[in-house]
Amino acid sequence: MNRRFAVGLAATCLGLVGYGLGTEVAYPGRSFSITVLMIGVTLLAIGGRVE
Repeated sequence: MNRRFAVGLAATCLGLVGYGLGTEVAYPGRSFSITVLMIGVTLLAIGGRVE
């Protein structure tokens, strides 16, 4: 598995969990979960390419 793909998958999952928690509970830094989610999806797209 490509390292970028693995980091992207982990970041996407973490961002989704953070976003889900942010809709239920207000916590400091919850808007950062959207940034992590966007970075994760980008890394998934970049890491998923076969070179």
